[in-house]
Amino acid sequence: MADKKPVLEVRNLTVALPSGADRAHAVEKVSFTVSPGEIVCLVGESGSGKSVIAFTVMGLLAKALKPTGGEILLEGENVLTASEQRLRELRCTRMSMIFQEPMTALNPVMTCGEQIDEVLRTHTKLDPGARRTKILGILKRVKLPEPERIYASYPHQLSGGQRQRIMIAMALVLDPVLLIADEPTTALDVTTQAEILKLIAELQTSQGTGVLFITHDFGVVAEIAHKVAVLRWGELVEMGPTEQILSRPQEGYTRMLISSVPSIVPAHRGVRLDKATVLRTEKLGKTYSGKSFFQKARTVKAAVDVDLDIRKGETLGIVGESGSGKSTVARCIARLIDPTEGKVYLGDTEIATISASRLRPHRRKVQIVFQDPYRSMNPRITIGESIIEGPMNFGLKRDEALARARRLMETVRLDPNSLDRYPHQFSGGQRQRICIARALAMEPELLIADEAVSALDVSVQKQVLELLDEIRVRLNLAVLFITHDLRVAAQICDYVAVMSQGRVVEYGAAEQVFGSPKHDYTKALFAAAPGRHWEFGKFAAA
Repeated sequence: MADKKPVLEVRNLTVALPSGADRAHAVEKVSFTVSPGEIVCLVGESGSGKSVIAFTVMGLLAKALKPTGGEILLEGENVLTASEQRLRELRCTRMSMIFQEPMTALNPVMTCGEQIDEVLRTHTKLDPGARRTKILGILKRVKLPEPERIYASYPHQLSGGQRQRIMIAMALVLDPVLLIADEPTTALDVTTQAEILKLIAELQTSQGTGVLFITHDFGVVAEIAHKVAVLRWGELVEMGPTEQILSRPQEGYTRMLISSVPSIVPAHRGVRLDKATVLRTEKLGKTYSGKSFFQKARTVKAAVDVDLDIRKGETLGIVGESGSGKSTVARCIARLIDPTEGKVYLGDTEIATISASRLRPHRRKVQIVFQDPYRSMNPRITIGESIIEGPMNFGLKRDEALARARRLMETVRLDPNSLDRYPHQFSGGQRQRICIARALAMEPELLIADEAVSALDVSVQKQVLELLDEIRVRLNLAVLFITHDLRVAAQICDYVAVMSQGRVVEYGAAEQVFGSPKHDYTKALFAAAPGRHWEFGKFAAA
């Protein structure tokens, strides 16, 4: 690949931040190349400039950010000096982008076929019949089942993995020389993630497309990258072949990032079996049924015969693909939705069937930390008001609630004097700490973490996981941890329940489930984990 002329050359790129920002530049004097048939991964923490570079290449940079130096050459053409009309001509035909969240990137009121057709209508002179044939062909190439049905489907009618394939089809339908993928697998479970990564690698190889891949997942980096560029605060810290960066990193920042990746080998945590049971479910089930005006009644069994138990000071992890029933079980346990069948015992109290009025005193005993802290907090009230709201609803006086909030801010290692600030004034990792503090303010017996670290950088993720574990030990808390990240599950869970199609197919100690899985589905799940053969933590002492 080294002897081929690069499809993308970034030379001394500098992008200025607005005045008043924490630093002068979002990106400063960054240079790298992407050759035909090569995958280059940009890695680094949030704010390192990864997405800024991608949006600058595509000509989609926010107006508040200004390129102030350098060149971006797409097959020799400087896109920084191109007109808006020329950039529109280059998008999709010579360069394309896959975004992180397809549900927000796709138009919800247009069918998937119409959205791909829009690309062809804009950039080609093909007649409607030829366009339809080309669209069905690309749907088949990205391995979507029943292309005719997918063509006529709306985004909400498809799974997350299928929606991401639609984005890939839209990006590749005109055979661009450069594909930019911005965190395209972050929200996907490991099996769907493996399929998407394999698909991108296959299409890149067959078409000779250069790929600029942005990710914070080093498992993905180990799986697909030819070269890795490490960014920090807008500067290029280190760059080289994947094996060299992962095995022999030269810079301390790179070693810190790599050592923050959780090991897929479970940690031995020495759980005691004589502790009191906090939560127990018996034959827990949830069935959804309903019909639209034009369709027959449809029944979906989201959870079937789920038996779980968690003791004080213990963490039970639930892992599985999207749609396996993980979050449904959590919501049934918290009575955010009502189970269809079975029982849920919180201590000695059965809460699955009791009325709302009888349930209210037990509400504080089960608290949830959600995946997206920004969406789970009210942006119009201060974090202090968010934290004290629950305790005050249960009778605590305002002064006492505020004193508790200040203590909890120290517990989650945040400044107690920042209680009068708003959610947008904190980073993603800090917001998640605030959500943990808010949950702990209710002094719960069971804490449910529903994909609570999946959107965080590996370094921030490590800090939040260590914090959760420290709080579990200190408060003797029972934790139900839902995740699609097997590395995270291996490090934080004492026991693991593997779910598939609403059922628990394997259940046992983390060491046993990870070390010698029995069920074929569990084996397939572990086999799909990206970078499973790499041990990333060996630079911890460096």
